[in-house]
Amino acid sequence: MARSVPIGQSGRMHADEHGPDIAAWAERFSLLGAPTRLRLLAAMHEAGPQTATVGDLARSAGMTETAASQALRLLRLQGWVRDDRSGRSVRYTLVDPTVHELLHLMGATHEA
Repeated sequence: MARSVPIGQSGRMHADEHGPDIAAWAERFSLLGAPTRLRLLAAMHEAGPQTATVGDLARSAGMTETAASQALRLLRLQGWVRDDRSGRSVRYTLVDPTVHELLHLMGATHEA
C-alpha cells in the first residue's frame, strides 16, 4: 500500500510513492485559471484577515456583483473561502492555506 505524504503546509493534497495527486492539483489549477476568480481571491488576500462583502470584492476585482457572487459560490463550494452570514449581509474570507501560499508566490500582498 502506498504511503501518503502531505504536500506543502496545508496537507490537503497528498502524494504517494508515485508523486503528487495530479487530479487534485489539476482541479485546483482549473479554478485558478479563470481571471475573475483569481482577481476575487487576490482581493480577499489583500484584505488580510478582514472579511469583505460581495460588493467590496466586486469593486476590487472590477466586476459586477452578480459575476462575483457566482464565482464566490464556486470558491466556497471548493472550500477555499468561507461565507459569514448576518441577516442579509454576507461577508467572505479566504481560508485555504495552499491558495494563500500560491497567491504569495504570484506576488500578492496583504494587510498584517
